[in-house]
Amino acid sequence: MPAPAVDALLAEHAELELRLADPAVHTDAALARKLGRRYAELGPIVAASRELSAAREDLAAARELAGEDPSFAAEADELGARLPALETRLAELLVPRDPHDGDDLVMEVKSGEGGEESALFAGDLVRMYTRYAERRGWSTEVLDATVSDLGGYKDITLIVRARTPEPDGVWSALKFEGGVHRVQRVPVTESQGRIHTSAAGVLVYPDTGADDTTADLIDEKDLRVDVFRSSGHGGQSVNTTDSAVRITHLPSGIVVSCQNERSQLQNRARAMEVLRSRLQAVREAEQAAEAMAERKSQVRTVDRSERIRTYNYPENRIADHRVGYKAHNLSAVLDGDLDDLLGALTAADRAEQLRS
Repeated sequence: MPAPAVDALLAEHAELELRLADPAVHTDAALARKLGRRYAELGPIVAASRELSAAREDLAAARELAGEDPSFAAEADELGARLPALETRLAELLVPRDPHDGDDLVMEVKSGEGGEESALFAGDLVRMYTRYAERRGWSTEVLDATVSDLGGYKDITLIVRARTPEPDGVWSALKFEGGVHRVQRVPVTESQGRIHTSAAGVLVYPDTGADDTTADLIDEKDLRVDVFRSSGHGGQSVNTTDSAVRITHLPSGIVVSCQNERSQLQNRARAMEVLRSRLQAVREAEQAAEAMAERKSQVRTVDRSERIRTYNYPENRIADHRVGYKAHNLSAVLDGDLDDLLGALTAADRAEQLRS
């Protein structure tokens, strides 16, 4: 990126620092969080730029002094050898970022082929992501869930949130998880000990909330709102009032439910938040061919043949078919140790961006 562009980012960082020091900004929590995320996002670029500038200045000084004192020649050579790595690091940071990388994330997990076994596997996936979130210090909140007879999930919607703004936040880490996940194992319902294959689908989209970019997405006349009684495991009532809310966006056919909050108003607010996020994701996919390409792997039919990853229990093997990643640490992955797997996906994406 040309120097003027870097200078513009440095100036933006300095301006954000001043704004965040203004107590008035923090009276608007949403604005403060938005500015904080952008400030955190620019931090690594500023640090890399300053390090590179300092190295260049030191190199120029060492070369000048080497004419008078040969001992500075070795220092100049050392500094000159460092420059390419620093320049590459800055270039990588200046690759256009996904604007949602610092956002929180909405995740839907749905059982597919395989009946109860698929629902149990969906539950295993939810536990995997929840444990990973715990490792990262993030919080998870279930908005709606339909539990199967054996305790798995027929479908579940949850939000994963960072507790403080992070430039590489929840969306950055989990945005490649959308698609069909296939499991190979002996189901608890199998009496003959045979290995079965089933699938569960994962859909992810950034939690855009109620920011100013989503204000025009929803017209109230396009909504059908149904209320019903919240239910827990086995269909037993856990609420004596009709507080659960189901919102159908008629133009798109998107349906969002929430029954986790205590009141109908709270559930409606949560459901609207998810609906806005889903509609924003659809709009971005329609506006940009890149976004469409990224979402092509998102779950469609939850068919076992349309898979992005396989979890093979007998071999303790995890395999991501998009980047050729394989490891024999499935038990650790299911316990939330996703760093290597997610790192491979992020590295492949970054390499592709640099090639582009």
